[in-house]
Amino acid sequence: MFDQNGYNPGSEPAQTPDSLFEQSTPQEPESGSYYSPRSGGASGGYIPPTGGSTPPTGDEPPKKRSHKGLRALAVFASIAFLSYASIQCYQFATQNENIRKFFGKDSTAEETLDLQSSTKSEESAGSAGVKAVANTDGSSSGPYTAENWIQAAARTDSLSIPDIVEKVTPATVGVASTFTYTQPGYSLWGWGQTESTEEEVNATGTGIIMDASGYIITNAHVIYDNESQYKMGVAKKVQVVLNGDYYDGETQLEATIVGYDTAEDIAVLKVNTDQKLTVAEFGDSDDLRVGELVVAIGNPLGFDLFGSVTTGIVSALNREVTINDSNMQLIQHDASINSGNSGGPLINSYGQVIGINSSKMSSNYYNGASIEGLSFAIPMSHAKGVINDLINKGYVTGKPLIGISTINVTEEQSQVYGIPVGVCIAEITPGGAADLVGLKKSDIIIAVNGETVTTGTELNAIKDKFKAGDTITITAVRSGQDMTFELTLQEKVPGSN
Repeated sequence: MFDQNGYNPGSEPAQTPDSLFEQSTPQEPESGSYYSPRSGGASGGYIPPTGGSTPPTGDEPPKKRSHKGLRALAVFASIAFLSYASIQCYQFATQNENIRKFFGKDSTAEETLDLQSSTKSEESAGSAGVKAVANTDGSSSGPYTAENWIQAAARTDSLSIPDIVEKVTPATVGVASTFTYTQPGYSLWGWGQTESTEEEVNATGTGIIMDASGYIITNAHVIYDNESQYKMGVAKKVQVVLNGDYYDGETQLEATIVGYDTAEDIAVLKVNTDQKLTVAEFGDSDDLRVGELVVAIGNPLGFDLFGSVTTGIVSALNREVTINDSNMQLIQHDASINSGNSGGPLINSYGQVIGINSSKMSSNYYNGASIEGLSFAIPMSHAKGVINDLINKGYVTGKPLIGISTINVTEEQSQVYGIPVGVCIAEITPGGAADLVGLKKSDIIIAVNGETVTTGTELNAIKDKFKAGDTITITAVRSGQDMTFELTLQEKVPGSN
């Protein structure tokens, strides 16, 4: 591998012994002449001495005439000829259709990418709901240019991006949360004990007005902290901030938390105001297609950049992502979002909200590797059921619960303590599903429905495929013996484990 100077250590020249130089050094004869080893022969060839010691040989030969002028003229003529020939060859190549096609320079494809024939493009665009691009003469055809990729990704009869922004921005709000962090007291070298202190921590996000009566949708992690090192829990105070460009009067409104679910990363807030709120229109996320245009609106990095707009396309659908031990199926897109965009709308080309922006993948996921364009949103088709439950019940109904707290048994711990790799039960909820079937503390769960599990995340991923009331089979190890339990999942309610 080359170092910074391009030097290859593996190809460093070998050092030549001094004796080799001595053997090849010519010796000057006493007569003033010497022998050159390059002149051939075993002992070299004779080279006459130079300088004034050369004996006279008669009349000196006439000096040769210099032809430098003729040589310069010949060089100049050659360069002129080559330049003229190159120009003629280029003109011939660019005007010859066969040669242009051979080198991929077909005149019909210089400025546009001909994906399909005009008729084929119009038919496929119409059947798929994708807009055909208008040519300069007003006709519609398949070729797309770099300037109209947004039209190519948009649907038929779609809105322009400025119209989308004008439609949805009034329904997009800021969410300001205030958390309380308790700093524990400490002693100084064992002398005395300081009192604990409380500090306020502020966070911001984005929300969507879903109802004229004041219901607001946002992410659960905007109003509930279980991600930071402090684990501050639910926010002490929440405010909703309306966009001052669209609303008069008071724009900072006190909000109450109607309900939230951290596993779903969805929360519902409620504000009371005399303002006539603009309500977002919601679309069907199940109707999305990969490659389709999407727009994101939010407040990245705080309210200084309130109402920022970014665009992109749908990169993937139903992408399985694990966030904080919760397995989610999300919309992957490449519209830029950052901290503060959480809870904001992901919008289709009709100006309909089809997702709730939730997260982006950062370099922390891959050991500092540069990562761009990996954003994720919760599909509205899934979020609607969660939102209705939070409004009507205060929690998401039907979510399964085993009734245990667990810790993982790693491969290293398995070898040290002679126990299997799996999920060890640390606590059991009295009267819970696990307690009712006879599972005990320190049992190590190794499989669910015959599928091996080694971590709590894997256990939850399998459990979350079922609903409350469903029955699963758990295989656990107790005192070196495999045991099987038929467990009926209970419903998870607030405050349950």
